[in-house]
Amino acid sequence: MKSKQIEHHQTLREKILETIREAILKGTLKPGEKVAEPELAERFGISRTPIREAFRQLESEGYLTVIPRKGAVVAALSERDVQEFYAIKSILEGYAAELAAKNLSEKDLARLEAINEKLKTLATSDDVKAFYRVHNEFHETFLKAADNSKLYELIQHLGLKFSRLRMASLSVHGRMAISVAEHDKLLDAFRRHDGKSAEDLVKQTAAIGGKVLLESLAHSKGEATSASLLNKDIDAY
Repeated sequence: MKSKQIEHHQTLREKILETIREAILKGTLKPGEKVAEPELAERFGISRTPIREAFRQLESEGYLTVIPRKGAVVAALSERDVQEFYAIKSILEGYAAELAAKNLSEKDLARLEAINEKLKTLATSDDVKAFYRVHNEFHETFLKAADNSKLYELIQHLGLKFSRLRMASLSVHGRMAISVAEHDKLLDAFRRHDGKSAEDLVKQTAAIGGKVLLESLAHSKGEATSASLLNKDIDAY
């Protein structure tokens, strides 16, 4: 009985996470807008504990800012945040790609190719969440092949901290198809065990990711506020 309650608790927490993430990425919830804890509790018919847990995770991912005695509000994405994240991502992942190029086995290369084939299919389905998940598998494979545990930890921590930026970048129209094409070029460098080319390609990919996100943010400024999250997205569950 207790295990079922824990499972139910976790399921509801995941629903809350997905609901808020999607609402922020779609623009249903705007930067600075408050996410109402009591209304979430009422609509899901649960205590506030899983909601607060979800808020803490969303804060760690850069979606929310939790203000003591005031509650959670949608964190603003600044141009500086984007520039700094992609600059650091470029350096760390570029170095990891250079190391991986020397270490990748035939089995690793086959896995990377299989993952990118999945991504090609997902890019046409417009399923950003699924694409993001599989996209992470591609990067995980070559990051582990770099065989540098400290570098891996740094990149993982950075990726979690700025998962909102990564998801937002992939959500921009056409970005998933570009990502697949970039992976094809990177795979070619990996097959040749060309560390310098692999590093350069990853750095170029990071630059493109940052650029499309900055353009999207600039385009979205001044758009009218959408309907409330709580009147729309949560009702889908």
